[in-house]
Amino acid sequence: MSENDAIKSNDVLPRLAALINTRKTSSAEHSYIARLFQQGDDAILKKIGEEATEVVMAAKDQRHGAAPAKLIGEVADLWFHCLVMLAHFGLSPAAVLAELERREGISGLDEKALRKALARASDNA
Repeated sequence: MSENDAIKSNDVLPRLAALINTRKTSSAEHSYIARLFQQGDDAILKKIGEEATEVVMAAKDQRHGAAPAKLIGEVADLWFHCLVMLAHFGLSPAAVLAELERREGISGLDEKALRKALARASDNA
């Protein structure tokens, strides 16, 4: 992968998020994204569930020697629909990336324990 290709790859989430946002008001007759927005969050969330299941099935196939392209394609579908969901709720991939950066270097077990403690404190307040 060339440096230019790497730069392009690093920019794909913001570019795709911007495209998704422009399609919010497009004609549902001509845009799959607009159709999802028109159908509402239940349709978007259902699609994410379907795509997540397809990722799991592709990963199981991968475990048994299937071509990696299938798993990569299914993860791309899932990420795409997650971007649609974020846009529906007025959020951006930058917010997710910031959260991942915040968690970087923190033990997953420690981070999970902190979230549980914060949830308990919130429930008791």
